[in-house]
Amino acid sequence: MDKVAEFERRKRGFVGTLQHLLHVNPALVPLIVLVASIVVFGLLLGSRFFSPFALTLILQQVQIVGIVAAAQSLVILTAGIDLSVGAIAVISSVIMGQFTFRYGLPPEIAVACGLLFGTAIGCVNGWLVAVMKLPPFIVTLGMWQIVLAANFLYSANETIRSQDIQAEAPLLQLLGAKFEIGGAVFTVGVIFMVLLVVGLAFVLRHTAWGRHVYAVGDDPEAAQLSGVNVRATLISVYALAGLICAFAGWALIGRIGSVSPTSGQLLNIESITAVVIGGISLFGGRGSILGTFFGALIVGVFTLGLRLLGADAQWTYLLIGVLIIAAVAVDQWIRKVSA
Repeated sequence: MDKVAEFERRKRGFVGTLQHLLHVNPALVPLIVLVASIVVFGLLLGSRFFSPFALTLILQQVQIVGIVAAAQSLVILTAGIDLSVGAIAVISSVIMGQFTFRYGLPPEIAVACGLLFGTAIGCVNGWLVAVMKLPPFIVTLGMWQIVLAANFLYSANETIRSQDIQAEAPLLQLLGAKFEIGGAVFTVGVIFMVLLVVGLAFVLRHTAWGRHVYAVGDDPEAAQLSGVNVRATLISVYALAGLICAFAGWALIGRIGSVSPTSGQLLNIESITAVVIGGISLFGGRGSILGTFFGALIVGVFTLGLRLLGADAQWTYLLIGVLIIAAVAVDQWIRKVSA
């Protein structure tokens, strides 16, 4: 009887098994870090930290970053980067406010215009990257400057006050509306962020478009040869990222109450921070949107925990900087599995 060819399985050992486990489950590392940080701060602060109000306060504080980071995740999964996400969010909020108060449009139409404007900017980014073959870093860096300047020129650096919005266009503050469940205070924006993350996680994992996104990020040439429309995928990713950022702009109005052209200045860096700590590879093609969500929560936990401990704010930046470098180092170590 002829023997069938057999391949000897190499024994990985503990380190190899751990490496493979983290490779298959990219959200596991940030989840472990998140749980560990919650436990540490819980032990140090007790009930001051382990309370429904404090824990949901973290969600409220990271909701804007979490939404923008979801958009950034999509772009980075394609091996790109979007430095204009924060500017898109802010100008979308400014358009919603100005269209309502300057032109007298109904708030519903103004919100729709802001969402469409954010999507349009994303489409332009995607077209320049996919069709013109320009580097994503250069395209979005230039777009960031253009949108930022347009934001201040169009708004004339004018802030629309919270009292005026509340009296005449409360829809603009919808995502900032709060409700309480058993001592825990949530906002509509927090619910939107969670639903967005869950929805994107499902789409990326269980749809053809999601598989195309990973394929383009891993190897665009191989994806093209496999029948993936790389151009359409890239344009759709940047367009969707622009739409998500516009929703973040709407949530920003609810969070701060007013429409301010100077808000959200650090969203670019904060979103990249959440993505990197969340375990999404900057080289594209690997990572989980859930990891990004955990990464945003890690930053929120460190920020609130250190504040309650009375530590200098610079310690937050120092520890987050260490986490960023450690996350990239872990990503490089994990990538050796597929090398």
